[in-house]
Amino acid sequence: MAATLQQLATAGLDDFYRGDLARSLARDLAAAGSAVTADDLRNHRAGWRKPLALAHSQGTAYNLPPPTQGVVSLMILGILDVLDIGATERDSADYVHLCVEAVKQAFAIRDRHVTDPAYMSEDAQGFLARSQLEALAARVDRRKAAPFGAGKGPADTIWMGVIDGAGRAVSFIQSLYHEYGSGIVLRESGINWQNRGCSFSLDERALNVLRPGRKPFHTLNPALALLGNGTTMVYGNMGGDGQPQTQSAVFTRCAIFGMSPQAAIAAPRWLLGRTWGQTTDTLKLESRFAPAVIDELRARGHDVEVLGAFDEAVGHAGAILRDANGMLQGGTDPRSDGGVAAW
Repeated sequence: MAATLQQLATAGLDDFYRGDLARSLARDLAAAGSAVTADDLRNHRAGWRKPLALAHSQGTAYNLPPPTQGVVSLMILGILDVLDIGATERDSADYVHLCVEAVKQAFAIRDRHVTDPAYMSEDAQGFLARSQLEALAARVDRRKAAPFGAGKGPADTIWMGVIDGAGRAVSFIQSLYHEYGSGIVLRESGINWQNRGCSFSLDERALNVLRPGRKPFHTLNPALALLGNGTTMVYGNMGGDGQPQTQSAVFTRCAIFGMSPQAAIAAPRWLLGRTWGQTTDTLKLESRFAPAVIDELRARGHDVEVLGAFDEAVGHAGAILRDANGMLQGGTDPRSDGGVAAW
């Protein structure tokens, strides 16, 4: 791996796709039985994409378009805005219930529509129209949990964010998907190969059916928001289906309830469905929620499972806020080994 990084530093990053390293990758992938060839690597090109934008009462929130689930994260925030989440008591049963029910509505859209944009029949930005969000919010019962099917599964992912002194901001995410990705370490390069292709289906009727050159659906969606008070916010987390859920917690706690990013991230969280190391589709709550909140969520029909006080199952989050006068605040997750640095 060290030699591979040195090769990229010496030969240039394009070597990964069209140089000696690319040829090495192709040889090892062929030996592992992969369908990815040297031509596939050679023909790959990164591209600029217009981000999705949500007009929110607190400003504008941005995320990535399909084949990511960025539209899901923005839909959740939009539905909660329509439901006036700020009128609830922070971390109350009402707050968690509405957040979870918004997730169910957004996931239903995701599972019906989100795939490689070249194969989508709907424009993802259209799902963020106020009329669409109002229609989804109208389906939320404030006193009763809606049924929930199944999640998309695990992830092995990291998020990073940076804001410089001039206010330039980056929200970045990287992932192998499942724990250790495909579990294949390429012999010549030492690269641990990812397995995002497992979101494809061999069922010809499936939304994400496998096709040559088609991009797989994936869960990665680093977030950024420009708030009306002049604050820039970069935030994100790992955790597959947990990514949009934790984003809703961090965003609402910071932008609506006025918490610092560190307090927002450290506060007790929830997870609906599965993520890395989990096999059940329950509503998972960290044990630091008040017992009365847990009991009330059960009474509303949620299949509640109580986790540890600071449980990795709810993901590893991070955030940086830069306010209008240039002051920076950062938050890192006590559930992980991340950190905040300034220089």
